[in-house]
Amino acid sequence: MVHYFSMNCLRLCCSIPFGKSILATVFKPVKINPVQFCGLNFYNPVGLGAGFDKNARYLSELEALGFGFVEIGTVTPLPQEGNDKPRLFRLPQDKALINRMGFNNDGMEKIALRLKEWRKKNPQTGLIIGGNIGKNKKTPNEEAWKDYEKCFLALYAHADYFVVNVSSPNTPGLRALQDKDSLKKIFTVLHTRNNEMPVRKPILLKIAPDLEREQVDDVISLALEIKLDGLIVSNTSISRENLNTPLNEINSIGAGGLSGKPITQKSTQMIGYIYKATNGQVPLIGSGGIFTGADALEKINAGASLVQVWTGFIYEGPMIVKRISAYLAAWIK
Repeated sequence: MVHYFSMNCLRLCCSIPFGKSILATVFKPVKINPVQFCGLNFYNPVGLGAGFDKNARYLSELEALGFGFVEIGTVTPLPQEGNDKPRLFRLPQDKALINRMGFNNDGMEKIALRLKEWRKKNPQTGLIIGGNIGKNKKTPNEEAWKDYEKCFLALYAHADYFVVNVSSPNTPGLRALQDKDSLKKIFTVLHTRNNEMPVRKPILLKIAPDLEREQVDDVISLALEIKLDGLIVSNTSISRENLNTPLNEINSIGAGGLSGKPITQKSTQMIGYIYKATNGQVPLIGSGGIFTGADALEKINAGASLVQVWTGFIYEGPMIVKRISAYLAAWIK
């Protein structure tokens, strides 16, 4: 893929003397907008969503580009190849992507070791690392909680926060875990494990933008009941409404999660609804269709404390963090 080629080029730059410092001089934001979120100190509110650096291979390079936090994964207990290729499609007329990756990753053991080694080499890093965790495709839903527990335990020592991903449309049956009873089971187990640890780490839930209002209300009720650390709003969409790309092209692509500009307003509206319904009691990270500083500010004004880019990074390139940060610095005092 083109973005992996680009990241490998950045890795080469970081490997030479002063290479990372030079990259940081070019790409890192000039004005810093520190944010405290869930007890963690983010030097920059702009992060990279899960799905880009699935296997924690490019953390130094992404730090040099100015990201305040990077979410790795989705990580599953066992390695997975994911769905058949091609599985990532550009819709340039819509500034969107459709992906059906299917949680392709190296598995929790390899990724945990990679994170451990990176931490050892970068003890002074200010980069916050999130661990986005999921279940293996072959794990039945009634045993899904076991996969989330395994991933949490494997990554606990190396990630700063965790995200439970039950909202990807690319693993059969996964979205069914968004019902209240399934979520309660998963989070009860994770909270029990978390409370046994020397330091409790934030565990967030990532939800789909396609939830009906009643389902969103169930998530809100559960979040308040179990004192959920936070929500990420939102994942990709299965909707294909109001796209400029010709219908025959959309149909030829087939299934997958839609990200980018077409879900900008949907995710922002959901952030606003949840923020008002909870009186701001549930910390929120805004994700979905962020390309510019104005897009990021809309999410923040709706109630998000942090924002994540992904599709915007693919389209806008490595200057996106610097541009968004400069815009936010001008508007947020």
